[in-house]
Amino acid sequence: MTENNAPATDGTVDKDLLRKWTDLAKEVRHHRDLYYNGDPVITDAEFDEMFRALQKLEEEHPELAVPDSPTKEVGAPTENTAFADVEHLEPMTSLDNVFSAEELAEWLAKTPGPYLTELKIDGLSIDLVYENGALVRAATRGDGRVGEDITANAKVIEDIPHELTGDVPALVEVRGEVFIRPEDFPELNELRQKEGGRPFANPRNTAAGGLRQKDPEAVRKRKLRMICHGIGAREGVEFDSQHDAYEKLASWGLPVSEYTKRAETAEEVQDAVSYWADHRHDAIHEMDGVVIKVDDIAEQRQLGFTSRAPRWAIAYKYPPEEVTTKLLDIEVSIGRTGRATPYAVMEPVFVSGSTVSMATLHNQTEVKRKGVLIGDTVVVRKAGEIIPEVLGPVADLRDGTEREFVFPKDCPACGTELAPAKEGDADWRCPNTRSCPAQLGARLEYIASRGAFDIEALGEKGAHDLIASGVLIDESTLFSLSSDDLEKSSTYTRKDGQINASGKKLLNNLQERKATDLWRVLVALSIRHVGPTAARALAARYTSMDALRAASVEELAETDGVGTIIAESFKDWFEVDWHVEIVDKWAAAGVTMEDSAEDAAPQTLEGLTVVVTGTLENFSRDSAKEAILSRGGKASGSVSKKTDYVVVGENAGSKEQKARDLGITILDEAQFEQLLETGEA
Repeated sequence: MTENNAPATDGTVDKDLLRKWTDLAKEVRHHRDLYYNGDPVITDAEFDEMFRALQKLEEEHPELAVPDSPTKEVGAPTENTAFADVEHLEPMTSLDNVFSAEELAEWLAKTPGPYLTELKIDGLSIDLVYENGALVRAATRGDGRVGEDITANAKVIEDIPHELTGDVPALVEVRGEVFIRPEDFPELNELRQKEGGRPFANPRNTAAGGLRQKDPEAVRKRKLRMICHGIGAREGVEFDSQHDAYEKLASWGLPVSEYTKRAETAEEVQDAVSYWADHRHDAIHEMDGVVIKVDDIAEQRQLGFTSRAPRWAIAYKYPPEEVTTKLLDIEVSIGRTGRATPYAVMEPVFVSGSTVSMATLHNQTEVKRKGVLIGDTVVVRKAGEIIPEVLGPVADLRDGTEREFVFPKDCPACGTELAPAKEGDADWRCPNTRSCPAQLGARLEYIASRGAFDIEALGEKGAHDLIASGVLIDESTLFSLSSDDLEKSSTYTRKDGQINASGKKLLNNLQERKATDLWRVLVALSIRHVGPTAARALAARYTSMDALRAASVEELAETDGVGTIIAESFKDWFEVDWHVEIVDKWAAAGVTMEDSAEDAAPQTLEGLTVVVTGTLENFSRDSAKEAILSRGGKASGSVSKKTDYVVVGENAGSKEQKARDLGITILDEAQFEQLLETGEA
């Protein structure tokens, strides 16, 4: 195996196995991104099953566990955001799940108590940073490392104090969950409809959308609430236990859950899980399980983390609830990859806290397997309290008027004949990848997303209008759009045919975003498996698109964090003529295709982990971290045996003493600047 468990580059990896991993990883990443960006199409339980299948495959074949695998990622970048990026002081991890009493017992047997049991709140994670008691920043989780700066919106949430009270520390990073109470949700929908809007789908998505409103007053109307459930970075305070941490948070004026209980034994944990299975609607918020945490902080540190989750915590997830409703029709949607997905159109039904009227049916094979007919009364559930799923028909209620669903032969978006991508595929796809309006629209939205070019004026409506009006036949001419081109559009023009404010903004956005990092261009091309991590690695090593295109699969695969699967996918993408045309036309329009050597910082800190604590004269906390990261180092928020240097400024907290206890080299600001310049101190 190569470094980082990347697949071997000598051709010994079985091709069928690689293909199985590739397809499964793609599906996991696709559905994870949909969930975190507010438009999920499969149930939580189905995603969990898919994710566990990928984990099992990588456990059985470690050579497949590439660094960019979705099993190693937390969350997902939020697309088309209006907010600035912000890096968390410490990463926000996810939670591993168990789904049965047996799996929970197995975890408890290898994880020492005492424990805390907490309700798993169905909402949106938030990260709050307080300095000397003052709220200085709030952010969404994002991809676990970088989230969205939503400080102004957080300040209008009643539960979030602007100032802490009592004996406050120099710094504390607080993790919590933002949610809407089920009792407030009907009132929100009533107000929404009075204002002429469509009713919200469910409290969780409404909370997520509300937190990302541009106008804080619009956020205030959502009646958002918040409960704290964790601690990140801190200076000037330490805790012996998770329970002590929650008591301290409460003493500072922060909201903590009234349902959290201490459990001395595994039996008490199982009792709590059984109790909440029967009382899951008694809480003030929606919940889909119970989180069990090791209470002792020292024990938590000893157990540590996997690449995406703490080993000292687990989420027990309950099975979903079920209701029945009428299946009115089955329609088909075309996704970004061309996949044709049947979905159920149903009479609206209230389940697990929200009203649903649509549910995915995945593919034509699944429709037949479930045995549903149009007109059936069907059983619907919401796995994880989020995504509706049709389980099957209530056959005894049929009256003979039901009819079978006929899967379309042609793409409903462009009319191209549908077919499986390869023999034996259950999914059928539209092969018109270049100009199918549904696929092209989704790709344009991805290009405009924050993780790529961050083109704020190009949203879903604008993207599809540019296609429908004939302005774009593919993405290759996006960056050469002119005022004359936009005059053919309805979204970007006034009634007199002249471009409107949105059109002018789009042209300005396109011009401004041409000058960007090479890794962002690579992400925007939608090359399979080339996510931000691989794109950064490739751009850092080769620095130009020409050099990347000239490199062989073997050379690309040798890049740290890439490997054979990503390298082959990259080279295969450039075998398609119209793919090459995209790159060439973007380059001709002035899009950056190489990183300037003058702009690139020397990689003096490659392989080093640096912690910064206290106040520095010439660096803010964020600029110090960026200085470390841009030079190839790891900027950590906590001191451990793996830390190479601790930079100490004024009013440094306990991290300085911990560094001394561990014998780690301590630097002042001048020595830190020398380290950045030379890699030595």
